[in-house]
Amino acid sequence: MEERVVVLVGYEEAELLDIACVTTSLTTANRLGARPAYDVSVATPGGRAITCDSGLTLRGRRSLERLRGPLDTLIVSGGFGHEAAADNPRIVGHVRRLAKESRRVASVCTGATVLAAAGLLNGRRATTHWRYAEQLACAYPEVTVDPAPLFVRDGSVSTAAGVTSALDLTLAFIEEDHGAELARSVARGLVTYLQRPGNQAQMSMFTAAPALTNSLVRRVVDHIAGHLAGDLTATALAAEAGVSERHLTRLFIEHLGKAPGRFVRDARTEAAAHLLASTSMPVAGVAARCGFRTAETLRQAFVSRYGTPPSRYRATQSAPTA
Repeated sequence: MEERVVVLVGYEEAELLDIACVTTSLTTANRLGARPAYDVSVATPGGRAITCDSGLTLRGRRSLERLRGPLDTLIVSGGFGHEAAADNPRIVGHVRRLAKESRRVASVCTGATVLAAAGLLNGRRATTHWRYAEQLACAYPEVTVDPAPLFVRDGSVSTAAGVTSALDLTLAFIEEDHGAELARSVARGLVTYLQRPGNQAQMSMFTAAPALTNSLVRRVVDHIAGHLAGDLTATALAAEAGVSERHLTRLFIEHLGKAPGRFVRDARTEAAAHLLASTSMPVAGVAARCGFRTAETLRQAFVSRYGTPPSRYRATQSAPTA
């Protein structure tokens, strides 16, 4: 059987991890029995070595200018050099040309800027690293930029949020090409406990912390995280904080962009997602542990946040542990 030809486009100051997440995942799939196998290479301007933004040098296997299709997958990496790459008519022109000869096209992180410059995201929904989402949306108004998901697939064009989300997108490609079992085997081989769905948020709500200058909000958030199964009504939280419900709601909206009730619901749902992916606890038990009154209440919250029911979410994850 013919191999699936996958080419990653690199340039000066590309992010090495954007590239390595893809290449390592696909070559791991080959070792675990992917048939047809993936023929993976990096193409650079002139086939020259590039200096990645970490300072390491990466040698290009193919010349971007001499590369010809058909290709199975064309992927443009991100990195601090993305603006210069997007402003380079030769790089953009060859990406546009090769996209026409590829079954699917993708970008990682700020590589979306290069796809946008080539016109490949016009009229499409796309994502990029959350730090650069507003910049991409302003520069290319024809693109519907969604800064939240890990990756977005719009037809034959996919965009990943950045850095390790390249791993999630590549696992999705492997599942599409060879089935869910091989994708899970690759995830286990790479010691990544979770094959995250594309609509999962780029940042955990607990790592996107409120400003440290507001100790009251931080204290209430810490209380929520440590007492998910407890009474977290607005009344109880206001009493815990020693302020009125109205004042607490104002502070939450100001610092977190959502009311206390919405924050609690999202926190409980995120905690449930972690338990579903990492344990074999029954769904009803997960619901109780995370403060949902019933499994149906959890299901409704899960569908609202992740677009899929808890059972389906668990089925798409790597093998659970006890």
